[in-house]
Amino acid sequence: MYLSTSRAADVSADTPAPKGPLRAVPGTVFALGLVSLVTDVSAEMVTAVLPLYLMAGLGMSPLAFGALDGLHQGATALLRLAGGRISDRTRRHKLVAGTGYALSAVCKAALLAVTTPWSVAAVLAADRTGKGLRTAPRDALISLSVPPGTQGRAFGVHRALDTAGALLGPLAAFGVLWVAVDGYAAVFTVSACVAVLGVVMLALFVREAPAPGAPRACAQPPVRSLLRIAGLRRLCLTAAVLGLFTVGDAFLYLLLQRRLDLSAAYFPLLPVGTAAVFLLAAVPAGRLADRVGRGRVFLGGHAALLGACLLLLAPLPAGALVVVGVPALLGLFYAATDGVLMAAAGPLLPAGLRTTGLAVLQTAQALARFGGSVLFGAAWTVWGPGAALAGAAGGLLLSLSAVSVLGGLRAGGPS
Repeated sequence: MYLSTSRAADVSADTPAPKGPLRAVPGTVFALGLVSLVTDVSAEMVTAVLPLYLMAGLGMSPLAFGALDGLHQGATALLRLAGGRISDRTRRHKLVAGTGYALSAVCKAALLAVTTPWSVAAVLAADRTGKGLRTAPRDALISLSVPPGTQGRAFGVHRALDTAGALLGPLAAFGVLWVAVDGYAAVFTVSACVAVLGVVMLALFVREAPAPGAPRACAQPPVRSLLRIAGLRRLCLTAAVLGLFTVGDAFLYLLLQRRLDLSAAYFPLLPVGTAAVFLLAAVPAGRLADRVGRGRVFLGGHAALLGACLLLLAPLPAGALVVVGVPALLGLFYAATDGVLMAAAGPLLPAGLRTTGLAVLQTAQALARFGGSVLFGAAWTVWGPGAALAGAAGGLLLSLSAVSVLGGLRAGGPS
């Protein structure tokens, strides 16, 4: 069911293992982390300016932005599944992932040619299609490169490198907006160039060797066998329930910007604090998940998100507690949930369906977050941002309580 440690050693031999604190992970994981770092610089440059660009620059309503934010989360669901299955059947995880990276790079350049809210939305949907196509094969490459007992650490290292890009991206956007005359167009141009660099790095430095003695294409277990894995079913249900009440970080940044009365030029700096905490906490969170249980850490991450919502709702002055606390709690949320969920699922899945199984889990979560973003945008439009945030916080609290009582993540512990 699982690849042996010798398989992990074979893959890691293709790429020299890093030195220092990252030496515990195979070179494949490190190389993929560097690709994600560069790609996230590109992606976060756009993400950092997108809320103000659409709502202040192009006049998009909160409801429409909620739909678009949900589109980021859930519109690629079917492609995630298709990409996962193709990757498993052909055993060409790198090729499928690379196609997704390349599509996103093209979309960054296409942002220069569109000027209406919904044409921008169409380009962003195509960009998310690329992300949906690449995410499961990339995570499968990570999962297949390490033994089950160190999945949390491997995903933590990858997410830490990925988040270094998320930290640098908003800073790069801030720098471009500071010096450029036509700021948004300049941000999109630089973002496209960086995205192309990420594709080149993937082609040059990430290698994928087939299992010793196995052909690239071979008989695969039927997809319906995934439905027999009780632990995967519980993970999907839990991720979906919590995802429905997960407030997107774009909305939290908009609420924080209003609370601080922050100018547009400084808006891209808000994600920096989140990325910094994510970067520092990703590896410790992964190692903690391996030791005490991935389900516990995953639920703890959602408790941190609930804390960020409550901090924005509290009648406090716009001081250091709010300015530092909201981004920090959001960073802890991502560190304790993003890679940890994949680490919980990986050991449950047979090697021949690893990518498909991860795609199923990602799709369940993405569809729930899509619905949650649309509902949040609608609530903002009808009742205002405060009521929308209060409703989301209440729903998240009830969901956490229900999952904890029912034990929805019993299978998420160390393998």
